[in-house]
Amino acid sequence: MAVPISQVISVAKYAISNTLKGKKKYPLVMMLEPLFQCNLACSGCGKIQEPPEILKMRMPKEKAWAAVEECGAPVVSIAGGEPLLHPEMPEMIEGFIKRKKFVYMCSNAQVLMGKIDLYKPSKYFSLGIHLDGTKRMHDKSVNKEGAYDIAVKGIKEAVKRGFRVTTNTTIFNNADPEEVRNFFDDVMALGVEGMMISPGFPYDKAPNQDIFLERTKTVELFRKILCNPHKNWVFNHSPGFLAFLKGEQEYNCTPWGNPTYSIKGWQKPCYLINDGYCETFAELMAEIEKYDLGHKGTRSECKDCMLHSGYEPSAVCDIFGSIGGLFRAAKHARNFTKKVEK
Repeated sequence: MAVPISQVISVAKYAISNTLKGKKKYPLVMMLEPLFQCNLACSGCGKIQEPPEILKMRMPKEKAWAAVEECGAPVVSIAGGEPLLHPEMPEMIEGFIKRKKFVYMCSNAQVLMGKIDLYKPSKYFSLGIHLDGTKRMHDKSVNKEGAYDIAVKGIKEAVKRGFRVTTNTTIFNNADPEEVRNFFDDVMALGVEGMMISPGFPYDKAPNQDIFLERTKTVELFRKILCNPHKNWVFNHSPGFLAFLKGEQEYNCTPWGNPTYSIKGWQKPCYLINDGYCETFAELMAEIEKYDLGHKGTRSECKDCMLHSGYEPSAVCDIFGSIGGLFRAAKHARNFTKKVEK
């Protein structure tokens, strides 16, 4: 995993502590949506289709801090919407850092150059820049010509200033494996810490409904993309999750692993499916118990989902849940770098 050793130790201590206490269901990453407004209209996004009065709303920083403390997860992933549009975002992040939370701020980087002076590099803070492939792929995905070049310029500046930078890439059914592999080389050459990848979730509100993958096609595509990985590729994922994407490891969804808090409250039952909101984190955890989620479950929305928001927590819990899990992770890490015939 492309993360500082201090973050690995923090998450490991947290997970092992919960395991030793006999606690099987605990959050690893809190997904925070302090606004829904965005400055792009991506083809596969189903998060920003809200009425104008909702798009104008901004979560107060104090409310965000309280939610993080209520949840207790060691990692916070700030999504949206576009977080850089939030006027209190720099202060909000400073508050998380003071609480020793590891923060990933997801951004399309379209306004990063004009906002970067408001932020300070920290081992607790990482910029997660949205790049859906090469210039051709990304500009098409976000429906804006030149978006890729703007994002790359922001990445270079952030790396130059000493920020931790990762990329976040969604793979759709129109992806060419070789083009994606070339994209990985290009991204790593920018000096980023690592890359996050995931197949797109079929949001019913997404503008383009023809780009999503079904499960068998996801496995087929990721086997081609991740076959014989280049030595310079670094992924911000556990070995188990990468094996899962290639169909080499079976997991079911862990919806409580990445709980979501937005300007509307605690979203149930998960980051991707919206059945309403809970007022407290405890209420959310109780509500999740009532659901049968994951591709083995009863929800039709789950049958093709293989996103990291549901399955990366499964892999991490597997690693720290038993000695056998550690051995499985080591085996997957070895197998990932093995050369195989295409």
